[in-house]
Amino acid sequence: MASFTELVNGMKTTFRTGKTKSYEWRRQQLEGVLKLMDENREEIAAALNKDLHKPKLEAVVFEIDFCRNDLVDTMNNLKEWMKPEKVKKSLLNLMDSAYIKKEPYGVALVIGAWNYPIQLTILPLFGALAAGNCVLLKPSEVSWNTAQLLEKLVPKYLDNDCVKVVNGGVTETTALLKERYDYIFYTGNTFVGKIVMKAASEYLTPVTLELGGKSPVYVDKNCDYKAVANRLIWGKTCNAGQTCIAPDYVMCTKDVQEQLIQNMKTTLGEFFPDDPSQSESYGRMVNSRHFQRVKKMIDSNQDSIAIGGDTNEKDNYISPTILKDVKFTDSAMNEEIFGPVLPIVTVKDEDAAIEHIVSGEKPLAMYVFSNDKTVKDKFRNSTSSGGLVINDTMMHAGVMTLPFGGVGNSGMGAYHGKLTFDTFSHNRACLERELKMESLQSIRYPPYTEKNLSVIGWLSKKNPKKGGFFSFLGF
Repeated sequence: MASFTELVNGMKTTFRTGKTKSYEWRRQQLEGVLKLMDENREEIAAALNKDLHKPKLEAVVFEIDFCRNDLVDTMNNLKEWMKPEKVKKSLLNLMDSAYIKKEPYGVALVIGAWNYPIQLTILPLFGALAAGNCVLLKPSEVSWNTAQLLEKLVPKYLDNDCVKVVNGGVTETTALLKERYDYIFYTGNTFVGKIVMKAASEYLTPVTLELGGKSPVYVDKNCDYKAVANRLIWGKTCNAGQTCIAPDYVMCTKDVQEQLIQNMKTTLGEFFPDDPSQSESYGRMVNSRHFQRVKKMIDSNQDSIAIGGDTNEKDNYISPTILKDVKFTDSAMNEEIFGPVLPIVTVKDEDAAIEHIVSGEKPLAMYVFSNDKTVKDKFRNSTSSGGLVINDTMMHAGVMTLPFGGVGNSGMGAYHGKLTFDTFSHNRACLERELKMESLQSIRYPPYTEKNLSVIGWLSKKNPKKGGFFSFLGF
């Protein structure tokens, strides 16, 4: 097994020189990432197409421009984000300077994922650089064409002493995790997430884990079913369903199920007028292993197929497939589908759906379709998930001012926008005092007296605000 000790130690030595901490260096690296994206758009889109048969629109909107727009926002705000953050003080510290200094951790290991191999590696990469870290980047070997492209391009645009790319499979990743880092950012499945966390625990290394799980959907009777069908099918067919926040399964009543299926048939005919297998707007499973995994799921649920179910092993093609009357105990409900298969489970009402959700692991995303305020409030207040979207799917991930991340089994930590900068920054508590007026400090020195206690209590005591006209004064 390869050893990366020398590589990691070299990056640590570089970090200790302080070169990554200046605004100028950080800005230069961000400009390098921007040039990488702008000068290689066609080559990046081509690699994504080779790996996932990813349509150009999806490659540009969900990968290239998704990263680019967040990158530009980071560049525009970096100087402000780097400034010390002043905090409120009590009377005890009235003459002191108290602030939070955003500091880089050091050397960050970023392990990307194969389903969005540009977005899920480049976005944390430039966030870590913006925060002043050195970065060891490990793209997913599953999207091999994109991984090789990143290995070729990154050294051309970024500081080679501070940014390294390591390609390879399980052997290389295992060896990388034996090294000591200052931060680890992993995107992938929960099983590997536990391995990453276990490795991080050896050195108490902080981590962000962007994982997944079965993201549920509830469709209420009070809906425009055609609009629901459009938004569900879009969320399930983007990247051929290989999206961590794709709608994983639907819960609804028996009557709603029939309405949904009819509208989904119409939607699929509109989205892919000829045949999804012939459409340039529809992707493929990333490789044979994932194709076989999803095909097995379809084969074991043949009696439930309402729409689709077609496969082509030679092309890793699986048609958009809807399963009806699925039971919670069926094989399609045992694991995250991560493919273009959408099971529908019939339930009595929203309360039954909520009961199922809260009895399991907390999902990365949750989708509720309803025009009923009471129903929406129930899901908002009675469940927990990484993200909640009402009357759409996946769109929250594009709002860069919202945190993107899981909770519990679906992950820990969040990023996007300023949160990416914050994720890779240590909040250092700083207090600066003058060596003056020492007589005023005597109240905290021994010997302790009741008078000292009384004065300290008066200076530090806080009272709840009573509201009203004088509340802004603290009375």
